[in-house]
Amino acid sequence: MKKLLLITLLTSFTAFSQITEKQIDEVAENTLKAFNVPGIAVAVVKDGKIIHSKGYGVKSILKKDKVDGNTLFGVASNSKAFTTAAIAMLVDEGKMNWDDKVVKHLPNFKMYNDYVTTEFTVRDLVTHRSGLGLGAGDLMIWPDGSNFKPKDIVENLQFLKPVSAFRTKYDYDNLLYIVAGEVIEKVSGLSWCDFIENRIMKPLEMNNSAGSFLRLKDTTNIIDPHVPTDGKLKVISRYKNQTFDAAAGIYSSVNDMSKWMIMQLQQGKYGSEKQNKLFSEAQHNEMWQLQTIIPAASRPPYNTHFNGYGLGWFLNDVKGYKQVSHTGGLEGNVTQVTLLPELQLGIIVLTNQQEGAAFTAITNTIKDSYLGIPAQDYVTLYHNRIKANVATADKVTEEVWTTVAKNKKDKVKTDWKSIIGTYKDNWFGTIELSEKKGKIYFQSKRSPQLAGEVFFYKSGNLVVKWNNAFFNADAH
Repeated sequence: MKKLLLITLLTSFTAFSQITEKQIDEVAENTLKAFNVPGIAVAVVKDGKIIHSKGYGVKSILKKDKVDGNTLFGVASNSKAFTTAAIAMLVDEGKMNWDDKVVKHLPNFKMYNDYVTTEFTVRDLVTHRSGLGLGAGDLMIWPDGSNFKPKDIVENLQFLKPVSAFRTKYDYDNLLYIVAGEVIEKVSGLSWCDFIENRIMKPLEMNNSAGSFLRLKDTTNIIDPHVPTDGKLKVISRYKNQTFDAAAGIYSSVNDMSKWMIMQLQQGKYGSEKQNKLFSEAQHNEMWQLQTIIPAASRPPYNTHFNGYGLGWFLNDVKGYKQVSHTGGLEGNVTQVTLLPELQLGIIVLTNQQEGAAFTAITNTIKDSYLGIPAQDYVTLYHNRIKANVATADKVTEEVWTTVAKNKKDKVKTDWKSIIGTYKDNWFGTIELSEKKGKIYFQSKRSPQLAGEVFFYKSGNLVVKWNNAFFNADAH
């Protein structure tokens, strides 16, 4: 009986012990298989030191070269915290303030509403509370947006209608971070990339990183982006649009990003004796203060009581500890940075496939070990959840295309001649509906990848099957 009790106690203790390198390796390898991710890089920093930094899998299914700690990934929206750090540095230097009106620095800035235009501050640019809807105007930068420049973004915001009152609701936004990048350039005299590389990356010795893919000095150790398409994994073309840099442009590795995490956990200080600083403790605290409220779900194991967005960071509490985090996603490439400042713990996971559950499974496994939460199999949990979600989404899509097929079989008449032609939108530009060999096609002039065949769905509704199957999305 005593022997059985001892075994029980040992098992309980093991469940709450700090995760080992072997256990991180195991969850990373399981993640690769479960979510069909070719390559992953993981780093953990604790108490100012890198305690784990490693690559798993391959950089590309075409070449099979192994991922390592220096392999470069697009960190995507984890670039946003670099943008706010740059602003914080300029505030420290007395060159601007968070509550400066945007029009002070960019006189041509204009929102849909005149009052919002005059009252819109730099702080509003980076807190997702503009009143615009989720992803409003993103078609100017995705899937390619090759014809839109930052000045076009600034000028076209006036045509985007709000969906909520100014400063009342959280809706994630990308375009306003591009505007923030323009403010940084106007105030500092440096382009966003130059500022990030020279004023942040260089001091932190993030020597292999750059503000944009096109500015990388060495691309021999870099991932290819991958997208599951029709049940198979495919390498896709890399997103290279520099207009998006201030929101999602940075390329970096877990070794370099670990230096960024350590600096953040040290409240802007860096160096062997914390003798240098990028920004003041006051500005550090400002960036990690709640600015926009997001509804919180208080349930085990984290029992979160507050949730929201600061300045370039998501903020909430997990198991009684403050959590500062962000995710990032480009087509074929997703990432996550997680900081628990009271534990002096930082976790970064970079992947070369677009399934977000992969980085969440790894991050939560590592995080739970430090929070004293009994271990659970997040890989299996999220894998099963995704299967259910995909099945639901597939059902919706199948119903649409079943209806389209039935319309074709029943020879439902559609007055195509009345809709064929050229259409112009104030912010998106020109699109064309044309007939070729008895088929109707959609083509955007400013975003060339948005092209595909058009089908009748139901009264007042058409659907487009994009030529680029990597979108994994049809439109109506």
